Parts: sequence; structure tokens; C-alpha cells
Amino acid sequence: MTIPTMAEMVAEGKTPEILFWVGCAGSYDARAQKVSAAFAKILTKLEISFAILGQEEVCTGDPARRAGNEFIFQMLANQNVQTLNGYGIKKIVATCPHCFNTLKNEYPDLGGNYEVVHHTQYLNELLKEGKLKIQGGTFKGQKITYHDSCYMGRINGEYEAPRELMEALDVDLVEMKRSRKNGLCCGAGGAQMFKEDEPGRERINIERSEEIIDTNASIVALNCPFCSTMISDGINAKEKQDDVVIYDISEMILKSM
Repeated sequence: MTIPTMAEMVAEGKTPEILFWVGCAGSYDARAQKVSAAFAKILTKLEISFAILGQEEVCTGDPARRAGNEFIFQMLANQNVQTLNGYGIKKIVATCPHCFNTLKNEYPDLGGNYEVVHHTQYLNELLKEGKLKIQGGTFKGQKITYHDSCYMGRINGEYEAPRELMEALDVDLVEMKRSRKNGLCCGAGGAQMFKEDEPGRERINIERSEEIIDTNASIVALNCPFCSTMISDGINAKEKQDDVVIYDISEMILKSM
């Protein structure tokens, strides 16, 4: 794949259909990089014009604001808004719900007004428009459960897009006892990803992983790099890594195209 940056596209006098916001995890975390690559491969296969900011993209500032460092958030966010507005960006697709939430709900206060969608929402749009063709059968007969990320679910009220994509995949979806608006956090939100957790009776990701294991699902589908890290750690802690495979929904779709 050759993925152009916005600077390269502008130099050629072109305007991409969407800007793919890769995010910190999608850029630097080894597991999340695979999700970035999977989503980019889907866009490439569908011949959708897209670009990334590359070196011009900095952290949205979400962890800084959640941790209480408003100064750092403002500094990072203003830099991004200046860059995005400079390119006249209209539509952004993010694979991280944290980036999605910050760009969509918090950047408008700083002059950054864009159409921002999560990659599961965007892929579901393409599916409904007939642009994305999913060959059912790859996961047919496999019991799969789905973990609602907080920033997609309770915070932004999006529960259906990921499930509609999985329905097109012909999966046998088994919901956990806590799902949708009652879903349990993975334990990484609110900048918890970057600090030691407070002592308690049990780590949140362990409790969530136990709920996943209780479904007897062989696959857990996710839509967030933070959730992926936390659930993976939880599954490993329960020594069930050979029994439960963790996929981002985009990876499942790529396998079924």
C-alpha cells in the first residue's frame, strides 16, 4: 500500500474523500498498528480516496484532559485544529473511539468543526450503500461476543453499527450479561491506560474478561485499541489466550472481503 499524506495530496491538487485519523495507539502500539493496516487495506480495496496527516498528526489530547492537564490538551488540540483547518478537512474517520469522541465533541469548542465518524460507523455506511461487499461464511458457526467500548457506547450512543456489521458477517453473536448501555468498562478510559490502577477487590479488565469467558465465545470483537490491550491482558491473566481470539471488527471484515 501507498498511503498519501494530506501534504502530498494537496501538492498534487487533489482532495481526499476522507481523512483517516490514525491516532497514537494506531501509530505506535504494535497490536493497534494491525488495525490501522486492516482499515487502510479495506479503503484501498474499495478504491476510496483517503489520506493521513502523517508527521503532522499529534495526539488529540484526550488522555491529558482526562488526567486533568487542560493546558496540554489545549496545546495539542489547537495545533491539530490549525492543521485540519489549514487543509480544509471536512470528514474524518478514526479507528479509536477516544480520538473519535474528542474530535467530534470537544474540538468544535476550539474552532474545529468536522464530520467525525468511527470506522465501524463508516464501514456500516459503506455496507448500506452497497459499496462494501461482505462475503458471509468466514466466521459462520463461530460463537462471538462483542464488547461495547465506553466512548462509542454510553458516551456517544452508538451500539448498532458494530452489531449490524457482525450480522453481515453471519456470526453467532452472544451478548454478555452486561452489554450496550450497561456494558462494563475495560478499565482504560479516563487516562487510566497510563497509570497504575487503584487497589480494589479485582481489576476491571479481569472482571470483564471473566464475563467474556463465561459466554463460551471463541472470539471477542472490539472497536477500540485501549479495550484491545486491557481485554488481551485480562484473557492472558486467566490463561485463556488459546481459547479466545481478539479481533477488531475491521480485521474481521477484511478477512471476509
